[in-house]
Amino acid sequence: MNDTLRARLRALPDFPDDLPVFDPSAAPADPVELFLSWFEAALAAGERQPHAFSLATVGASTGTGAGAPSSRMLILKDLDDGWQFATARTSRKGRELAANPQAAMNFYWSRLGRQVRLVGPVVELSAEASARDWSERPAADSAPNPAWQLYALRPTEIEFWQASPDRRHIRHRYDLPG
Repeated sequence: MNDTLRARLRALPDFPDDLPVFDPSAAPADPVELFLSWFEAALAAGERQPHAFSLATVGASTGTGAGAPSSRMLILKDLDDGWQFATARTSRKGRELAANPQAAMNFYWSRLGRQVRLVGPVVELSAEASARDWSERPAADSAPNPAWQLYALRPTEIEFWQASPDRRHIRHRYDLPG
Protein backbone atom coordinates (compact mmCIF):
# COMPACT_ATOMS: atom_id res chain seq x y z
CA MET A 1 0.00 0.00 0.00
CA ASN A 2 1.39 3.40 -0.82
CA ASP A 3 1.73 6.01 1.91
CA THR A 4 -0.75 8.42 0.28
CA LEU A 5 -3.54 5.87 0.22
CA ARG A 6 -2.70 4.70 3.72
CA ALA A 7 -2.86 8.26 5.07
CA ARG A 8 -6.10 8.92 3.21
CA LEU A 9 -7.71 5.75 4.57
CA ARG A 10 -6.56 6.51 8.12
CA ALA A 11 -8.05 10.02 7.88
CA LEU A 12 -11.55 8.84 7.03
CA PRO A 13 -14.05 9.10 9.88
CA ASP A 14 -14.97 5.89 11.64
CA PHE A 15 -18.35 6.57 13.20
CA PRO A 16 -20.67 9.51 13.85
CA ASP A 17 -20.03 11.54 16.99
CA ASP A 18 -23.52 10.95 18.38
CA LEU A 19 -23.63 7.17 18.68
CA PRO A 20 -26.48 5.51 20.55
CA VAL A 21 -25.80 4.10 23.98
CA PHE A 22 -26.15 0.34 24.39
CA ASP A 23 -26.27 -1.37 27.76
CA PRO A 24 -26.07 -5.16 27.30
CA SER A 25 -27.40 -5.72 30.82
CA ALA A 26 -30.70 -4.16 29.70
CA ALA A 27 -30.91 -6.25 26.50
CA PRO A 28 -33.97 -8.46 26.12
CA ALA A 29 -33.61 -12.23 26.52
CA ASP A 30 -34.84 -12.72 22.94
CA PRO A 31 -32.26 -11.63 20.33
CA VAL A 32 -35.01 -11.17 17.71
CA GLU A 33 -36.58 -8.50 19.93
CA LEU A 34 -33.24 -6.66 20.13
CA PHE A 35 -32.69 -7.03 16.37
CA LEU A 36 -36.12 -5.56 15.59
CA SER A 37 -35.43 -2.65 17.95
CA TRP A 38 -32.10 -1.96 16.24
CA PHE A 39 -33.70 -2.40 12.81
CA GLU A 40 -36.36 0.21 13.65
CA ALA A 41 -33.64 2.56 14.91
CA ALA A 42 -31.73 2.06 11.62
CA LEU A 43 -34.88 2.95 9.66
CA ALA A 44 -35.42 6.04 11.82
CA ALA A 45 -31.78 7.07 11.32
CA GLY A 46 -32.26 6.99 7.55
CA GLU A 47 -30.29 3.87 6.69
CA ARG A 48 -31.10 3.26 3.02
CA GLN A 49 -31.30 -0.52 3.11
CA PRO A 50 -31.41 -1.67 6.73
CA HIS A 51 -32.60 -5.10 5.57
CA ALA A 52 -29.44 -5.67 3.49
CA PHE A 53 -26.80 -7.98 4.87
CA SER A 54 -23.65 -9.74 3.78
CA LEU A 55 -24.05 -13.51 3.53
CA ALA A 56 -20.81 -15.48 3.88
CA THR A 57 -20.66 -19.08 2.73
CA VAL A 58 -17.90 -21.59 1.99
CA GLY A 59 -17.41 -23.48 -1.23
CA ALA A 60 -17.35 -27.23 -1.63
CA SER A 61 -14.34 -29.04 -0.19
CA THR A 62 -13.16 -30.17 -3.65
CA GLY A 63 -12.80 -28.53 -7.04
CA THR A 64 -11.97 -24.98 -8.08
CA GLY A 65 -11.88 -22.64 -5.09
CA ALA A 66 -12.21 -25.60 -2.71
CA GLY A 67 -13.20 -24.46 0.77
CA ALA A 68 -12.80 -20.78 -0.11
CA PRO A 69 -15.13 -18.32 1.62
CA SER A 70 -17.29 -15.96 -0.40
CA SER A 71 -19.77 -13.27 0.50
CA ARG A 72 -22.29 -11.01 -1.15
CA MET A 73 -25.10 -8.71 -0.19
CA LEU A 74 -28.65 -10.04 0.08
CA ILE A 75 -31.96 -8.84 1.52
CA LEU A 76 -33.66 -10.19 4.65
CA LYS A 77 -37.08 -11.56 3.65
CA ASP A 78 -38.61 -12.52 7.01
CA LEU A 79 -37.83 -13.80 10.50
CA ASP A 80 -40.38 -16.62 10.48
CA ASP A 81 -38.85 -20.12 10.79
CA GLY A 82 -35.36 -18.61 10.73
CA TRP A 83 -33.71 -15.56 9.14
CA GLN A 84 -34.94 -15.82 5.57
CA PHE A 85 -33.19 -14.89 2.33
CA ALA A 86 -33.37 -16.13 -1.24
CA THR A 87 -31.16 -16.86 -4.23
CA ALA A 88 -31.16 -19.24 -7.15
CA ARG A 89 -30.07 -22.79 -6.32
CA THR A 90 -27.96 -22.63 -9.51
CA SER A 91 -26.06 -19.50 -8.39
CA ARG A 92 -22.69 -19.65 -6.67
CA LYS A 93 -24.41 -19.05 -3.31
CA GLY A 94 -26.93 -21.81 -4.02
CA ARG A 95 -24.20 -24.27 -4.95
CA GLU A 96 -22.15 -23.35 -1.87
CA LEU A 97 -25.15 -23.83 0.42
CA ALA A 98 -25.88 -27.20 -1.19
CA ALA A 99 -22.30 -28.32 -0.52
CA ASN A 100 -22.01 -26.81 2.97
CA PRO A 101 -25.28 -25.55 4.50
CA GLN A 102 -23.64 -23.23 7.03
CA ALA A 103 -23.48 -19.45 6.73
CA ALA A 104 -22.88 -16.17 8.49
CA MET A 105 -24.96 -13.00 8.07
CA ASN A 106 -23.74 -9.53 8.91
CA PHE A 107 -25.96 -6.45 9.06
CA TYR A 108 -24.16 -3.07 9.26
CA TRP A 109 -25.80 0.23 10.05
CA SER A 110 -23.08 2.87 9.71
CA ARG A 111 -25.18 5.83 10.89
CA LEU A 112 -25.56 4.12 14.26
CA GLY A 113 -22.20 2.34 14.44
CA ARG A 114 -24.00 -0.98 14.78
CA GLN A 115 -23.55 -4.48 13.44
CA VAL A 116 -25.44 -7.71 13.99
CA ARG A 117 -23.68 -10.98 13.12
CA LEU A 118 -25.39 -14.38 12.97
CA VAL A 119 -23.88 -17.82 12.41
CA GLY A 120 -25.65 -21.13 11.92
CA PRO A 121 -27.01 -23.85 9.69
CA VAL A 122 -29.09 -22.98 6.64
CA VAL A 123 -32.14 -24.94 5.49
CA GLU A 124 -34.12 -24.81 2.27
CA LEU A 125 -37.73 -23.77 2.76
CA SER A 126 -40.61 -25.25 0.76
CA ALA A 127 -41.09 -24.96 -2.98
CA GLU A 128 -44.38 -23.16 -2.27
CA ALA A 129 -42.69 -20.57 -0.05
CA SER A 130 -39.94 -20.09 -2.65
CA ALA A 131 -42.49 -19.62 -5.47
CA ARG A 132 -44.42 -17.12 -3.36
CA ASP A 133 -41.22 -15.17 -2.62
CA TRP A 134 -40.35 -15.11 -6.34
CA SER A 135 -43.80 -13.83 -7.29
CA GLU A 136 -43.71 -11.09 -4.61
CA ARG A 137 -40.42 -9.60 -5.79
CA PRO A 138 -40.59 -6.02 -7.10
CA ALA A 139 -41.15 -5.99 -10.88
CA ALA A 140 -42.01 -9.70 -10.82
CA ASP A 141 -43.74 -11.07 -13.88
CA SER A 142 -45.98 -14.10 -13.88
CA ALA A 143 -43.27 -16.47 -15.12
CA PRO A 144 -42.25 -19.07 -12.51
CA ASN A 145 -38.60 -19.56 -11.58
CA PRO A 146 -38.11 -23.15 -10.39
CA ALA A 147 -34.43 -22.42 -9.51
CA TRP A 148 -35.45 -19.74 -6.97
CA GLN A 149 -34.96 -20.93 -3.41
CA LEU A 150 -36.01 -19.40 -0.13
CA TYR A 151 -33.58 -20.30 2.66
CA ALA A 152 -33.59 -19.81 6.43
CA LEU A 153 -30.50 -19.39 8.57
CA ARG A 154 -31.21 -20.81 12.01
CA PRO A 155 -28.63 -19.09 14.18
CA THR A 156 -26.65 -20.80 16.89
CA GLU A 157 -24.87 -17.51 17.66
CA ILE A 158 -25.96 -13.88 17.35
CA GLU A 159 -23.66 -11.01 18.26
CA PHE A 160 -24.73 -7.39 18.57
CA TRP A 161 -21.90 -4.87 18.20
CA GLN A 162 -22.15 -1.21 19.13
CA ALA A 163 -19.34 1.22 18.31
CA SER A 164 -18.23 3.50 21.11
CA PRO A 165 -16.51 6.90 20.78
CA ASP A 166 -13.77 5.75 23.19
CA ARG A 167 -13.10 2.76 20.88
CA ARG A 168 -14.19 0.33 23.60
CA HIS A 169 -16.83 -1.15 21.39
CA ILE A 170 -19.57 -3.15 23.04
CA ARG A 171 -20.37 -6.74 22.09
CA HIS A 172 -23.38 -8.67 23.29
CA ARG A 173 -23.61 -12.31 22.30
CA TYR A 174 -26.43 -14.82 22.39
CA ASP A 175 -25.56 -18.51 22.13
CA LEU A 176 -28.61 -20.43 20.96
CA PRO A 177 -29.34 -24.14 20.90
CA GLY A 178 -28.50 -25.75 17.56
